[in-house]
Amino acid sequence: MNDLATTAAVRRPAPGRRARAALRRAAPALLAFAAIRALGVLALAAWSAAHGKDWHTLLAARWDSLWYTRVAEQGYGYSVQLANGDVHSNLAFFPLLPWLERGLSAVSPLSAADAGMVVSWLASLAAAWALYLTGERLHGPRAGVALAALWAALPVGIVQSMAYSESLFTALAAWGVYGVLTGRWVCAGVLASLAGLTRPVGAAVVAAVWITAAVTLWRDRPPGGRPRPARHRRMLLGALLAPLGWCGYFLWVGAREGSLTAYLDVQGGWGNGFDGGAAFASFLWDLGFPAALGLLAGVALVVWLYVLGARRGQPLPLLVYSGVVLLLALTAKGYFGSKPRLMLPAFPLLLPLAAGLARWRPAWAWTVTGLAAAGSAVYGAVWLNGSGPP
Repeated sequence: MNDLATTAAVRRPAPGRRARAALRRAAPALLAFAAIRALGVLALAAWSAAHGKDWHTLLAARWDSLWYTRVAEQGYGYSVQLANGDVHSNLAFFPLLPWLERGLSAVSPLSAADAGMVVSWLASLAAAWALYLTGERLHGPRAGVALAALWAALPVGIVQSMAYSESLFTALAAWGVYGVLTGRWVCAGVLASLAGLTRPVGAAVVAAVWITAAVTLWRDRPPGGRPRPARHRRMLLGALLAPLGWCGYFLWVGAREGSLTAYLDVQGGWGNGFDGGAAFASFLWDLGFPAALGLLAGVALVVWLYVLGARRGQPLPLLVYSGVVLLLALTAKGYFGSKPRLMLPAFPLLLPLAAGLARWRPAWAWTVTGLAAAGSAVYGAVWLNGSGPP
């Protein structure tokens, strides 16, 4: 028995060796992702220079980036009262990105703003790695490369290079959902908890862990009997860990402000909240027929991609995760221009497209991906030099 155990230990690769092998497999996806994002930043730099603006400021020191930097440098407690009486409090911004900004700037010459941009760039690469592994597991290596490349080439892909929390959240969410897919439940729970410290939509990762765990318990029950949780201790531990980050921040804000619903009140001060899509319907009504029809077509495309993934047997954790991200994005009130950015982490929507590209001839697949990357670069440059993400 000891000889068999020793032989198995010798044959089983060490964790470090397995990680290096996985990284080597993912190298084409990471290179493709980095090339597409580099193109986007170069296009932004050229367009900004032509219009007398600084690309670095656009990426690291505008809009939400300023709020994250202020939290990193001064902590929570800052707010701005608008002329209409609304209060914008920095308690609306979850703490993990500012913590990383503060930590990195403390051990390096980087400012908090630059540290935020570095975290975003590194996290986007980590997200691309998890996307590759997910695509590879479901449809093969070429689909994994295509999934990472398509995510990089989204029209709002420039946000992945900004000092925003989308890249960090997507990395944690993608690895967390991949942990559920591969049965690494404790790891998935920890990552879900960290995702819950990054953005409010961390609830989507928690839902993916909980619902998949519940279905697993139900399917494992003996015929005519109750589920057997004792056989799934690590899964239950992961499910217990998953909501700690999101709930912890929600409760901390409540304790600080003296109200259990304080975080919802803070979001209300920003004009955010959930109304079942009423604000979206009102926005469409005010937009006018031609523009509203085009916008509805875009939403219909997103919903169609979700349904297509479900019909093709996409695994439950991916469906739950992307479904909750979409639901929260489309039923929330607030500035509509934010919605494409809010849907950026919903990478499973791209899986049917990635699987389709993987079946094409490489020349055609890379031509389409290159055109998408060029369009994304131009759109991102114009967008950030214009209205930009709120």
